[in-house]
Amino acid sequence: MATKHKTFISYHHANDEYYKNEFKKIFSDIHDIIVPWDVEIGDIDPSLKPDTIRRKIRDEYLRDSTVTVVLIGSHTWQRRHVDWEIYSSLRDTQANPRSGLVGILLPSHPHYNSNAINLQTIPPRLYDNLESRFAKLHRWSVNPSEVENWIHEAFENRNKSNPLPNLQRELFKYNRTGSQWQ
Repeated sequence: MATKHKTFISYHHANDEYYKNEFKKIFSDIHDIIVPWDVEIGDIDPSLKPDTIRRKIRDEYLRDSTVTVVLIGSHTWQRRHVDWEIYSSLRDTQANPRSGLVGILLPSHPHYNSNAINLQTIPPRLYDNLESRFAKLHRWSVNPSEVENWIHEAFENRNKSNPLPNLQRELFKYNRTGSQWQ
């Protein structure tokens, strides 16, 4: 591919920091196929109002990104910030155009080695966009050409009129609990 894509990485900070760091190291530092961006712990004051946090995510951290990669571990689906990051990535506004969307199932996910993935253990908004065929889901890979293709395909699909992203689900107000969403 000729173009490196500015790639926002959404993930569960407490559980999947290792994989976020590996993703950045492999695909930015070693193979130089993406320009990575993410929100680090402490970047945004958690005492801010939810609307302010969502605006900061969109306007300061997703700005100019063209693809959002969601790293999916065992509890990623529960995180409200992951939901907000996916939502903000998919909105098409004058200041911040829509990003492509890719989900990557991590080895820490309970169904990583399974033939059948329980889709209610991935972020619900990602699920909606898999169903509409706006997004795709892959298993963790360290193969740079494979991952580069996934990201480029998401980039190419981001502005197509069919399918459009699905933004109908209500935003998470709080983190969720349980073994799956329903």
